[in-house]
Amino acid sequence: MSDIILASASPRRAELLDQISIAYQVQVVDIDESALENETPETLVVRLAKEKSQAVKRVSQPVLGADTLGVINGQLLVKPENYEHAYQMLSQMSGNWHEILSAVAITHMQETRVILNRNKVLFRPIREDEIKAYWQNGEPQDKAGAYAIQGLAAIFVERIEGSYSGIMGLPLFETSQLLAEFGIKPFRANKSQSQSQSQ
Repeated sequence: MSDIILASASPRRAELLDQISIAYQVQVVDIDESALENETPETLVVRLAKEKSQAVKRVSQPVLGADTLGVINGQLLVKPENYEHAYQMLSQMSGNWHEILSAVAITHMQETRVILNRNKVLFRPIREDEIKAYWQNGEPQDKAGAYAIQGLAAIFVERIEGSYSGIMGLPLFETSQLLAEFGIKPFRANKSQSQSQSQ
């Protein structure tokens, strides 16, 4: 029996739940992730996490939804449309700090609770040939901000301030706090193996 439903197809979020021994079932949800007019990045990431956790219906377990956004100079770091777009974002981050916002929401019995996690990442200066080689590797092509901190882009990261797991997409400190509020605790022995079911 799973502890929760994970409303995400992200393998990174699944791995992070495995790390703290939370049993889950995956149920992929499809919501409109477009920003509303004049919506701040903080408001957007919190709203999307809530909507994901509320999109799974007719289940007995709590539903966990999460969303992560990158921001630099007030601009969202989104999934790149092409190499030129990725180059633009990575060039902006080169030698600069950017912010990663991760929101976690849990919905159960018509109650939703959410926590926002904030982090800062400093990239070392990145050469143009490095950006091109990184793009050709394939890793950044479906990643917000055109990079994955747990992958090859780790070599670009000079410093972080905040939560490494939050930058990956699921801040474990805040997640464990929310889970505890719903009576779910990590570290329990003899937990059933997590199962995946997508729809």
